[in-house]
Amino acid sequence: MLSMVSEQSPQLPYLGHNGRELGLMLRGTKPLAYFLNFVPREFDVNIRYWRMFDRHVAAGRLIRRELVEVPHRRLLYALPDHEWRIDAMLALLNELEAWSEDHERRSCELLGYESWQIDYWLAHRRLRADA
Repeated sequence: MLSMVSEQSPQLPYLGHNGRELGLMLRGTKPLAYFLNFVPREFDVNIRYWRMFDRHVAAGRLIRRELVEVPHRRLLYALPDHEWRIDAMLALLNELEAWSEDHERRSCELLGYESWQIDYWLAHRRLRADA
């Protein structure tokens, strides 16, 4: 599930978005950010990071949607013209039991990765799975 986000590898020939989401979004190069945490354990750890996003939500530069389904808390931020990506990502996440490479590709597209990055990521995952 959303492995490109959660499994960064130094072998990738590009920088992943982890930890860089806000800057990429403010530059307009990342249309959607998705965070999944366990309630309440991880909430306090990341709250300062999310507050940086929330300042931009208050200014109208980002849109935020939060869903809490214990034990998970999902935060999604989108650029104003890309709010549809939030709904598309949530629809994908509702299909976790049937998660496939197509789901992985679509989630990476929604998050703003380029096609070549997604192709590389999927090939890298296949090689790791076969090893």
